[in-house]
Amino acid sequence: MLARVKDTALLLGRIGVGVVFLNHGLQKWDSGVDKTAGFFGSVGIPLPTAAAVFAIAIEILGAIAFIIGFALPLIAAGFLIDSVGAILSTETGHIFTGQGNFELLLVLALAGLAFGLNGGRYSLDHLLFWSKRESRELQTV
Repeated sequence: MLARVKDTALLLGRIGVGVVFLNHGLQKWDSGVDKTAGFFGSVGIPLPTAAAVFAIAIEILGAIAFIIGFALPLIAAGFLIDSVGAILSTETGHIFTGQGNFELLLVLALAGLAFGLNGGRYSLDHLLFWSKRESRELQTV
């Protein structure tokens, strides 16, 4: 019973984090790569077009993969890079002031990392990789 509650909580956490990243990615998609890259360049992000494409891809495609639980450690690393980049480029003057989005970005980065490293049994990663490994380990015992 407790395992199901834990796995349900992990699924809900992945959905919550994924929806926030998806929303941010869709906003960037609606603005377009050029406008997003222009903003990134204005705040000093190097290679702004490549960074914009990365941000849009990780925030849309990565969020969808994260929600269904596919390639969780890889997506978590992408979320971490995306969030740390946003913190360093736009939020360094707002850390601990209550202004800006520092707290949101920090929570998203760390929650994405936590859920990415343990997505629970209700994930595609578990179905494809971990359940087979667990059954092999049980057979050898």
